[in-house]
Amino acid sequence: MPRNSLDKKILAIKNDVLFLHGMVQRATTAALGALMRKDFRASESIYRNDFLINDKRIEIEYACLLLISTQQPLADDLRLLASTLEVITDLERMGDYAKGIAKINLLIGKEPFLEPVQYLPEMKDRALSMLERGVEAFIKCDQDLALKIPREDTAVDNLYQALYHDLMSLTAQDSSHNEQANHLLWAGHNLERMADRVSNICIRTNFVITGKIIDFN
Repeated sequence: MPRNSLDKKILAIKNDVLFLHGMVQRATTAALGALMRKDFRASESIYRNDFLINDKRIEIEYACLLLISTQQPLADDLRLLASTLEVITDLERMGDYAKGIAKINLLIGKEPFLEPVQYLPEMKDRALSMLERGVEAFIKCDQDLALKIPREDTAVDNLYQALYHDLMSLTAQDSSHNEQANHLLWAGHNLERMADRVSNICIRTNFVITGKIIDFN
């Protein structure tokens, strides 16, 4: 395949990755917003429409595998396509986290929130900020940015630990809070795992550029 034709196909795949990222960003924002507003109809819609994210991931996977199998790309291009398969899997899992948050809203129902729910919006904001820049680093092959972003994961971890501590304190005082505390912890866990998966994207970005896998831990 001529170089310019291969470049166009790779660019199309990158644009699809950006589209998938946008789907995940919107689903996560909508899911947490619905949770905080107790908007059950919105949560049901987010839960039902998760298949759209899954379908987009499959579409991109097919495009990558077709290009690898028919064009036999070498070196940088092969690393990019192989890494794209990893990145879209991480993005699909993040979509599952948004679906999980939507389900949590339905499980908690109309019960008034426990106060530690206040940690969740900041966790969401930090995780999505990391994700936006992580995908940007991958698309642009920006190694400097990819190496910086994982350092921010500590802040999300700290918020999760604060959420855990405060919820455990409440349940120690009143066991009737146990069920909602577990649901809120699971929502926090989903956001914390989202930030972790951004680090995976940064690892793949560095691999595309250097050919080496590094562990940010």
